[in-house]
Amino acid sequence: MKLEPVVWSLLDTDLYKFNMDQVIFHKHTDLSGEYYFRCRTPGVVFTPEMLDEINQQIDFLCALRFRKEELDYLRSIRFIKNDYVEFLRLWHPIRDYVETGLRSDGTLEIAVRGPLFSAMQFEIYLLEIVNEVYFRMRYDYTALEESAKARLDAKIRAFRDGTYTFSFAEFGCRRRLSRVWEDVVVRRLTSETENCVGTSNVYLAMKYGLKPIGTYAHEFVQMYQGIDSIPLAYTNHWALEDWYDEYRGDNGTALTDTVTTDLFLLDFNRAMVNNFNGVRHDSGDPFVWGEKMIAHYESYGVDPKTKLLLFSDSLDFDRAQALWEHFKDKAKVSFGIGTFCSNDTDEEALNIVIKLQTVNGKPVAKLSDTPEKSMCRDEEYLEYLKRSVAFRLNREKKKA
Repeated sequence: MKLEPVVWSLLDTDLYKFNMDQVIFHKHTDLSGEYYFRCRTPGVVFTPEMLDEINQQIDFLCALRFRKEELDYLRSIRFIKNDYVEFLRLWHPIRDYVETGLRSDGTLEIAVRGPLFSAMQFEIYLLEIVNEVYFRMRYDYTALEESAKARLDAKIRAFRDGTYTFSFAEFGCRRRLSRVWEDVVVRRLTSETENCVGTSNVYLAMKYGLKPIGTYAHEFVQMYQGIDSIPLAYTNHWALEDWYDEYRGDNGTALTDTVTTDLFLLDFNRAMVNNFNGVRHDSGDPFVWGEKMIAHYESYGVDPKTKLLLFSDSLDFDRAQALWEHFKDKAKVSFGIGTFCSNDTDEEALNIVIKLQTVNGKPVAKLSDTPEKSMCRDEEYLEYLKRSVAFRLNREKKKA
């Protein structure tokens, strides 16, 4: 291994991985899945040397186990249950579930296949590995870190002088410059400003005594598309039901855009509006989305000022400030800022993802509010899903 290990701890991941996995552990252990890597940034070339390093890093990852103090920390999180923690005592990443490859044009290929409760955990670890290997081996890392420090210094000054006035959480695991740099970012933002309220990184939350923050991801709703008994246009309904049954209003921020926000709102009924603390935005125009959510709350006679609007879609700090100014008097507002916290340098950050693509051998897909963010390896299925969503939306509109 040429580089230091990228992932030292199995807590070095986003909280929502544990949130979702606990539901799967309690309710859906029969599901298996396939995840695939994709780099959305054009022109990126991975080398054979990078692939070799990535494979060595994955080998190291799969030798890790949860330490006693890490399991004890998970138990201290109010909504993480003891039987799930005991499962994690036995669990570890299994190397056989991960395949990697390199096309002749330098396109990196990664696939993860296995039981969903295990395969889903690889996403953040693998993205952390790919990102750090690429930036350390492609560029002068010292120069990158110097530019990142200058930009972080400027952000901290902007919070101190009142240019930025919003509160936010650091969501930078998946596209961070490095493990070491994310640590610096979280430590400085939480100690040198009063605006960073926590981090999605569970290890750093434990290390610095911060609030670990996370909800659920698109894959959680997508997985219901692979369950035969659930109609495709009702996957949000069952995802919300299972989430509430697991957490009973604790840990209650709903993601709206897995199969479009318009469809989500059909299932975000009076009970769910009351049961969930708020909603998270991850695609489409955030201003339009926010106003739509406020109108939805008001249609049920709920004061939007009692509910959270959490924005997390490719945010930079100026964009977050603009959203804060627009919505601060209309609802509770917070932000999850990722890449512009953990990988803001003089070089363009990679737009890399690992997405769930099949469940129990059946294709699944995301239909976000930004069409180009949709990802599916089966175009025929994607069109079928679109038709299913459109059919229900049209039928419900006619009833209304």
